[in-house]
Amino acid sequence: MSLDTGGWGDEPSVLIFANDESGRTAALAAAQCVGARVIGTEPLDRAMDRLARQVAVDAVMIELDEVENIHRDRLIDWADYAARAGSTAPLISLPQSLVDDVYARIDESRLQLLVEPSVEQRAGALGLLLAHRGQALHDHGVEAEAERLRRLSEEVARIAGALAELSSSARSASYTALPNGAAAGDAPLDANVVRGLIRVRRLRDQFFSKELFADPAWDMLLDLLAARLERSRVAVSSLCIAAAVPATTALRWIRTLTEHGLFVRSADPEDGRRIFIELSDAAYDSMTAYFQTLQQVGIRLG
Repeated sequence: MSLDTGGWGDEPSVLIFANDESGRTAALAAAQCVGARVIGTEPLDRAMDRLARQVAVDAVMIELDEVENIHRDRLIDWADYAARAGSTAPLISLPQSLVDDVYARIDESRLQLLVEPSVEQRAGALGLLLAHRGQALHDHGVEAEAERLRRLSEEVARIAGALAELSSSARSASYTALPNGAAAGDAPLDANVVRGLIRVRRLRDQFFSKELFADPAWDMLLDLLAARLERSRVAVSSLCIAAAVPATTALRWIRTLTEHGLFVRSADPEDGRRIFIELSDAAYDSMTAYFQTLQQVGIRLG
């Protein structure tokens, strides 16, 4: 089904691609919140044909569902390319079950991913994309959500940059990592010690609000450190759970920490639709140096 609202004013233009009615309705509501003009809605299997005929559009909202088909993959690939080229602003909403599949197909950090978002979250993300393209927003609620997302992006980038600098400093310092992060006279770092620290952190959630101690970067660093010590691998969806924040926020952290060189993407040799996330060598050295220092000052975690 196609939809054109008419009225060719100065409003930003939006295309919506969705198979199910709930996703289509949510996207329409979000577009309405930001004052955008919806120039069409199509199912996913008609998306590429519509895009080939479309002269220009400010934003494209893609509502993915769990039905696997080639049209979905082609549309994700198009969105990744469009975000890189800056020709339009794609926004993908997806269910939690598709986090691994979608993340494995994208490389462009400017491509916005929302995991099971509300209408307000869609509107805020869409508003932020349009604002970056020079479009004015008039809904104060949308402006507030867009500003929250902008501040979150800046904070994630700031912390990721600081962590990257610390990792670089740790590698150039006098400390030299030994096998398993051990230093002379110290017990080798054990994955059980790291897992114990993670359990202690999650124990706080039983007594205080999760938001009070939200620290996704550290939680993910701990999880990846334990996995490396165990010689296991961590999928994107699992790392989102370890972050202990909403999946949309966790993905933002993963992508930014990867850009700053703390995380490394690694392909699954048995499944091209999935990737793993690992600690970079610099981040691993910093983490093991941290635990070594705890031992040296007499703090025992295990």
